[in-house]
Amino acid sequence: QVQVAESGGDSVQAGGSLKLSCTASEYIDGCWGWFRQVPGKEREGVAAIATGGSTRYADSLKGRFTISEDNAKNTLYLEMHSLKPEDTAVYYCAAARGICSYWSLLTPGYFDYWGQGTQVTVSS
Repeated sequence: QVQVAESGGDSVQAGGSLKLSCTASEYIDGCWGWFRQVPGKEREGVAAIATGGSTRYADSLKGRFTISEDNAKNTLYLEMHSLKPEDTAVYYCAAARGICSYWSLLTPGYFDYWGQGTQVTVSS
């Protein structure tokens, strides 16, 4: 079973930057990505990447967040810039094996393997 673990969450001031990391126990032949959740709201897709390099971002986050991966290290990254208080959430890394369609990339239910999450807090 694939295991993923996030790191890099922190408390930052608005306008700041953070880089989250997610390390997998094995190579992800499928897709993996980042999701976030705040209390009382559904988990939402942030960004994801599929084998071959296709990416998808939540429309509201394009231009501020960048997803990347280092397959040699089985590590996924999320660079976040110009952070806003509304970016405050628990950020989760998730992975899925197999073929990932473009439309599935930001769908939490498509992903089978989840990390414990890392807290990102942005203060104004």
